[in-house]
Amino acid sequence: METIATPLMWAVFTAFVVVALLVDLVVLRQNGPHKVSTREALTWSAAWIALAIVFNAGLWWYLQGRVPGPEADRIALEFFTGYLVEKALAVDNIFVFLMLFTYFGVPAQSQQRVLIFGVLGAIVLRAIMIFVGAALIAQFHWVLYIFGAFLLLTGAKMLWAAGQQPDMDKNPILRWITAHLPLIRRYHGEALWIGQGKRRKYTPLFVVLVMIAITDVIFAVDSIPAIFAITTDPFIVLTSNVFAVLGLRALYFLLADMADRFHLLAYGLALVLIFIGAKMLIVDFYKIPVAVSLGVVAATLAGAMLLSLWIKPRDPATET
Repeated sequence: METIATPLMWAVFTAFVVVALLVDLVVLRQNGPHKVSTREALTWSAAWIALAIVFNAGLWWYLQGRVPGPEADRIALEFFTGYLVEKALAVDNIFVFLMLFTYFGVPAQSQQRVLIFGVLGAIVLRAIMIFVGAALIAQFHWVLYIFGAFLLLTGAKMLWAAGQQPDMDKNPILRWITAHLPLIRRYHGEALWIGQGKRRKYTPLFVVLVMIAITDVIFAVDSIPAIFAITTDPFIVLTSNVFAVLGLRALYFLLADMADRFHLLAYGLALVLIFIGAKMLIVDFYKIPVAVSLGVVAATLAGAMLLSLWIKPRDPATET
C-alpha cells in the first residue's frame, strides 16, 4: 500500500484523535445527561470542523519541502474532498439515527451516550475496512471497478427510495431481536439491561444501540468505496473519514430539528454516489481532477439543500 504517511504522521494523527475523543468524553461526563441545545450543538460542530481544517493545514504545511509544491496541494485537496464526501454521507447516517430515536422514543438526555458508542464503533469499523480495501486495491486494481459498480447501484437504489419512509416494524433484524431476547418496554435511565443471568432483561436502549451498530456497518460499506474514488492513499482515506465521523454526535443534535427542511438532500446524496461510482469506472480512461470532483460534490449538495428550502415537502395526507 503506497502512502505519503511516515510513522511520525501516523503517531501525530493517532494522538490528535485520542486527545479529541478524551476531551469530548470528559466534557460529556462533566455536563452529565442533558438535552443538547442548538447553540451547544452548533459550537461543537464548528469546533470539529475547525479541527479538521487545522489538521489539513498542518498536513499541507508538513508536506511543504518534502514533496513538490503541487503534490502537497493535491494531497490537501484530496483530504478536503474526501472529508466533504464523508461528511455528506454522515448526514444520511444522522437521519437514520433520528428515525431510530423517534421510533423507540429515546429520551433526549440518553441519546448522547448511544451516539458516543455509535461514533466509536464507526471509527473502528471504518479503520478496519479502509485497510482491507487499500490492501485489495494494491493487489487487485480491478477491485476499483467493483467499488464503482457498487456505488452506482447504491446511488440508484437511494434515488429510488428517497422520500419513502421505511417500515421499522418489518425490519428483519429488529424482528429477530424482539423474538429472541427478553425485553422490557420501559427505560431504566441509561441502563442497557436489568437483572442478572437468566433473569436479565434488555431495555429499549440496548436495542437502539444494536441497531446503531448495524447502521454503522451498513454506512461504512457505502462510504468506504466512495472515498477510494478520491484517493487510494490509506492515510488520507482514514484521516478524512475519522474527522468526518468525529463530529457526528454534535451534527446530529444540530440537524435533528432540520431533517424535514432538507427533505431533498437524499436525492443529492444519491447523485453524489452515482457520480463517484461513474468516476471510479472510467478511472483508466479519464481521470477527473480532484478539484472538479470537489466542485461537483459541493454544487450537488448545496443545490439539494437550496431546493429543499424552495420546494415544500409533499403532505402524505393530501395524496390519499
